[in-house]
Amino acid sequence: MSESTTFDLPIAGMTCASCAGRVERALRKVAGASAVSVNLATELARVQAPEGSLPALKQAVEQAGYSVPVHTLELNIEGMTCASCVGRVERALSKVDGVNSVSVNLANERAHLELLGQVDAQTLIDAVKRAGYDATVWQAEQAADTQSNRLNRERLALVLAILLSVPLVLPMLLQPFGVHWMLPAWVQFALATPVQFIFGARFYVAAFKAVRAGAGNMDLLVALGTSAGYGLSLYEWVIARPGSMPHLYFEASAVVIALVLLGKYLESRAKRQTASAIRALEALRPERAIQVIEGQERDVAISALRLNDLVLVKPGERFPVDGEVLEGQSHADEALISGESLPVPKQPGDTVTGGAINGEGRLLVRTQALGAETVLARIIRLVEDAQAAKAPIQKLVDKVSQVFVPVVLLLALATLIGWWLYGAPLETALINAVAVLVIACPCALGLATPTAIMAGTGVAARHGILIKDAEALERAHEVTTVVFDKTGTLTSGTPRIAHLTALDGDEDALLNMAGALQRGSEHPLAKAVLDACAERGLDVQDVSDSQSLAGRGIAGSLDGHRLALGNRRLLDELGLNPGSLADSAQAWETEGRTLSWLIEQGATPRVLGLFAFGDTLKPGALAAVEALNEQHIASHLLTGDNQGSARVVSQALGITHVHAEVLPADKSAIVQQLKSHSVVAMVGDGINDAPALAAADIGIAMGGGTDVAMHAAGITLMRGDPRLVPAALDISRKTYAKIRQNLFWAFIYNLIGIPLAAFGFLNPVLAGAAMALSSVSVVSNALLLKLWTPKQLEDKR
Repeated sequence: MSESTTFDLPIAGMTCASCAGRVERALRKVAGASAVSVNLATELARVQAPEGSLPALKQAVEQAGYSVPVHTLELNIEGMTCASCVGRVERALSKVDGVNSVSVNLANERAHLELLGQVDAQTLIDAVKRAGYDATVWQAEQAADTQSNRLNRERLALVLAILLSVPLVLPMLLQPFGVHWMLPAWVQFALATPVQFIFGARFYVAAFKAVRAGAGNMDLLVALGTSAGYGLSLYEWVIARPGSMPHLYFEASAVVIALVLLGKYLESRAKRQTASAIRALEALRPERAIQVIEGQERDVAISALRLNDLVLVKPGERFPVDGEVLEGQSHADEALISGESLPVPKQPGDTVTGGAINGEGRLLVRTQALGAETVLARIIRLVEDAQAAKAPIQKLVDKVSQVFVPVVLLLALATLIGWWLYGAPLETALINAVAVLVIACPCALGLATPTAIMAGTGVAARHGILIKDAEALERAHEVTTVVFDKTGTLTSGTPRIAHLTALDGDEDALLNMAGALQRGSEHPLAKAVLDACAERGLDVQDVSDSQSLAGRGIAGSLDGHRLALGNRRLLDELGLNPGSLADSAQAWETEGRTLSWLIEQGATPRVLGLFAFGDTLKPGALAAVEALNEQHIASHLLTGDNQGSARVVSQALGITHVHAEVLPADKSAIVQQLKSHSVVAMVGDGINDAPALAAADIGIAMGGGTDVAMHAAGITLMRGDPRLVPAALDISRKTYAKIRQNLFWAFIYNLIGIPLAAFGFLNPVLAGAAMALSSVSVVSNALLLKLWTPKQLEDKR
């Protein structure tokens, strides 16, 4: 029977005594729960229940209509060397009361914990130490220095170990050239002993901690294997006849340790590169800013700023905060934040993102977000969470790692006994057993998945693609159908002039008159007219006697002529006939366009021309759909707009599956229907399409990354470029392919290497080299993802 323990659960959402009673009754229904008490004042529930009941207690509270707040903690774990270490740390932490979930990443050597209530960090650290490892609370500002110092120590130990090992292995290298020379036994002993017990001490310490915790790891295999070779050499030396040269294996033990140290050093360097995306983002954070108070400038630390403070950003400086431009004009380089390669123009009213680089102008910015609430900080959190999470495929590795070391130890023992029973000398049997111990590669298994995820999510973030977690990454590679929302996703979301016709053929004059009427108006259609005038370089005049015509349009006088711009209702009111424009008007209305007529009012009113307004396609929309077609992914258009406007967009993009006039509540039902026969990705703005995003197998939110879309969707695109959709699916496929490749190589090294070693085809030196190569090759293969670039973004259509 499970041992009982006391859980303290924080409860959110209780407002009265009846709430406390409801929570208490819900908790009492959990199997084994007793001594339940709920305190409304402290919002805390104390429950005595069997160990491992925390998930059931949390679920009971949520089913009662309340929530258990969860907070996160990151621990830096030292001493892990393989996948079995990861499992041992996870099991140790999961047993601590208050730990809701734990995920340990071998690649970045961190544990990500979700905690319920107040869990003392020291309690968690003690649990890790009891498992045979060391832990500290992870701090971003110290992580880089710690890694750099450790890398320097590893480099020094490696160089010294190699210098001592080379003389030992040199005679073996010279034999093929007819040079038969051997170092005296005492010299071999003097060279090998420091390598074995000074530079190899890390393996003994880690192995001892693992054995004390009742488990095994890669260090145990290395320690046993090299100790056996070293011990056999001592034995042969002691029993040798005076004056004779015994067959010693000091070089095997020393070289194996040197090779493993080389592998660990290269692995550490490579692992640092997988985290380069995070370091690059963190480097964007300025430490100081120029604050403006009553016209006076002063240099202050970022921590001294508050919301609505004014900040001056000079040309070439990074924006220290998220904010709104109040004065000045410039461009901002946001490449490392959104992946946008071209500078973005900034003027009063525009928003700027902390970490971006200001271009040629001085800007005065009002602070809108600081610290953890900035876009950059949220991006870093998302990338870190994605890199810390485990892919579902990792479950297979975890199961294998739990039995890997015990199985290898049994195989080594079987090799020793088998060769001895076969009649081989004891030293031959022992050397083959040592080779089995040394070639086993549990570290490669542990690194296969997390290194690929870190590299893949990192390079995706550099191109403006934020992948929420490893599960989203793994699911995205299976997508066979992409459902696009129309407005704001494939189209710009703002009206523009799609067609215009002047009865006298002078379109510029027609546009100039319409612009004069709309000048100063904030209406979206007015902005479309004025934008068109600006694009043609027209000098728009002012009208006099401007008058708003409620529900119909606007009127005014220009150069002695009374003009009006309005809808069909105004046309009918004046008793005018469209005349030769009737066919065009009908065709454009069928397309779902909004029509406006320019009319000259006077003794004899007459129609001067016709404007058709509509949403325009985003520049990358066609390239996005074509890229999906090349990937054999079907595209669907899902919109609440009318059939005409949906048909125009679908025909322009070549989308054959169209769902128009769909209510927001019905969008999710269509997505569910598509899921019955395909894996569906829904692409929307992350707010209006939230139900459909949630219903899809994978939600892709398109926007600026400043709203809830960053947390609501599995993938967030930091800029509204539709070409990022096929790019996101492409990097997910390539990352998942790297995971499969890494796991294949990790398994194949063991499936081929261990039998070769057991049958005597590999000596310990070659086995050590293969072991070191396995980890390095897995990490290096993952690092190839850093070369990925979304090819569809090279097409600037």
